[in-house]
Amino acid sequence: MEVKKDILWRVYLSFLSLTLLSLLVLGKAFYIQRFQGNYWRSMSDSLHQRFVPLTATRGTIYSEDGQMLSTSIPTFDVYMDLAADGLREKKGKRFREYLDSFCSAMSGYFGDKSTEQYKKELSQAYKNNDRYYPLRKKLSFEQYKVFRDFPLVNLGKNKSGVIVDVNSKRLSPFGLLANRTIGLSREFVDDDGKTRKQNVGIERKFDSLLSGHDGQRLVRYIAGGTPITVDGTQTDPENGKDIYTTLDVNIQDITETALMRMMLQCEGPYGTAIVMETRTGKIKAMANLGRRPDGSYWEDDNYALRTTEPGSTIKLATLLSVLESGSSNPDDLVDVGTAGRMRVAPVPRDVVDAERSPKNPMTVKECFAHSSNVGMSKLAYKAFGSNPEELKKYLHRFHLDQRSQIDLPNVSKPAITSFKKDAGGLMNMLWVSFGYGINISPLNTITLYNAVANNGKMVKPYLVSSIQRSGTLLRKFDTEVMDEQLCKPEVIAAARNAMEMVVTEGTARVPFKNMPFSVAGKTGTAHVSDGKIKYSDGVYQATFIGYFPADKPQYTCIVLIRTKPHAAVHYGGSVAAPVFREIATKLFSRYVEQKDASEIALAKDSSSYFYAGYSPDVKKVLKNMSMAYVDSGSQKTWTQVYAQAAGAMPVMKGMKVEANLMPNVRGMGLKDAIYLLENMGIKVAVKGRGKVINQSVDPGTQLMKGLTVILELS
Repeated sequence: MEVKKDILWRVYLSFLSLTLLSLLVLGKAFYIQRFQGNYWRSMSDSLHQRFVPLTATRGTIYSEDGQMLSTSIPTFDVYMDLAADGLREKKGKRFREYLDSFCSAMSGYFGDKSTEQYKKELSQAYKNNDRYYPLRKKLSFEQYKVFRDFPLVNLGKNKSGVIVDVNSKRLSPFGLLANRTIGLSREFVDDDGKTRKQNVGIERKFDSLLSGHDGQRLVRYIAGGTPITVDGTQTDPENGKDIYTTLDVNIQDITETALMRMMLQCEGPYGTAIVMETRTGKIKAMANLGRRPDGSYWEDDNYALRTTEPGSTIKLATLLSVLESGSSNPDDLVDVGTAGRMRVAPVPRDVVDAERSPKNPMTVKECFAHSSNVGMSKLAYKAFGSNPEELKKYLHRFHLDQRSQIDLPNVSKPAITSFKKDAGGLMNMLWVSFGYGINISPLNTITLYNAVANNGKMVKPYLVSSIQRSGTLLRKFDTEVMDEQLCKPEVIAAARNAMEMVVTEGTARVPFKNMPFSVAGKTGTAHVSDGKIKYSDGVYQATFIGYFPADKPQYTCIVLIRTKPHAAVHYGGSVAAPVFREIATKLFSRYVEQKDASEIALAKDSSSYFYAGYSPDVKKVLKNMSMAYVDSGSQKTWTQVYAQAAGAMPVMKGMKVEANLMPNVRGMGLKDAIYLLENMGIKVAVKGRGKVINQSVDPGTQLMKGLTVILELS
């Protein structure tokens, strides 16, 4: 009896406990459903659906004539979901069947691992149910096209488990040319794990326009992890706008090549050269070369924006100030002595000339032409000795104390030493008059010289001519005048005459001997004291700045080169002027010297023609036009069609295409040319429309990795 009671008591207790537990579960379920249902449903959705960003394509930067200077190309990161249903069904039959052939294809094409290594690593990843195993990263489009045809991959995403992430890579088709001016755009992950941009140059200045706006879409993940877009949730990305610059690829190439030749010769730490269109202020070229540890040069910084002591090129500002003030006239005589040094004013130091003056006295213009520090400082003392601050007012008038208005970021601000009496103002003013105690950039200097070349009209230098989207003009930038008349016309005329004397009889006489056209300019040689560099280190800054042709200026150009310590050759006339001469000579023959071809123009012969293309297509066209032809194509894939003589049948001649040599695509339509070239791994840039009439890389040239060819269409 006692045993029965004990058993019943335990049964009742268990039943009561289960009843209470059931009531608790039901109560909790009711509470969750009634009061927390929305919250948990949203949590469920967040595990099975999410917003996926749709990246906007970054805009392209073009030269003025439409050649791509910086563009975005797709790259492909390839992964494999080794837990995908397509690889797991039937106990992994498909994976085992294709493993050998897939690994062999990967090893054979990429060559980074052996077939056995690939098999071992993939088998282990399969065993570990790896959902995101990395196969290859940053594949080019050409590599990705080959990869898509590999065994297993060609079965499709669901069966192969292959996952492809498409990214974009910024590419400069012309490599070194204007690399720092155009800039770069790249992303990096900071210490906080956030993705940030690191841009310079035009890429940074116009980043918001080039970037566009990303879109997004909501995707729901179904069985197997396959994402399905939820209808009505997609926001399309707004691609970036295109930037058209004022740069000319050919002028940039000429400038870069001339500067590079001198840099390799003098082994200086850096150099810069700028070519500006005189009338408009358009920057046609901006080259910046810095020396790397291995002795080579690269566009590692924009030295055109750096402020340094300019040396004698500042004497143009002194000359304009003195003549504008009326204290001296161009033909006034100045006593410069014969010793090459003189105490100009009641200051504790002598003014020293780099070389003794060729005669004494000299006119104001001759002091400028022979770059006499004594002569120019005496003129400044005569004009502003009683009030040194007056010279600073003229420097402000010439915009030499203001940042250059060029449309680039990180433009350095000029600095001028104090002209106040209690801070050595008089001596500072004298030293500024020939280029020390003032720090300005090459862009400041070229803007002033360009104003004189432009008969006194100072225009803003600029790099961007328009903003477009898909060929539609959104905004156009025109010439902006900073000062309609910088100085009196007679002062400008005297300054131009003095700059011509620099070349004909002054410090630039030797480098410009026997020039086929007139040049005006000024040499500059500054002893450098900058940061860790002291005057005692023997580093110099050699400069030549001028314009050509002198009578009708079309281009203004500055060349600035910093020399290595104690360089035997360091004068502006010896280092910078030869670079200017090479640039000017090539630009004159190509852009300035215009020949009238109308007198020798021949009537176009309508019976003359030349076409090229895919052989079956060419034959089909000729057949449809019922044109008889002579076929000497030898069954070649590509052919040329040309007229043998007026009235004769067209001739088809086969084209030989070799894998490692540039083919001849002249006469082809754009479609055929791009198909042929891109399948050979050659990048293509296009100018114009119609058929190909010229190609930048000559036929038969040995192909190199990453080669870009520019096709000019009729």
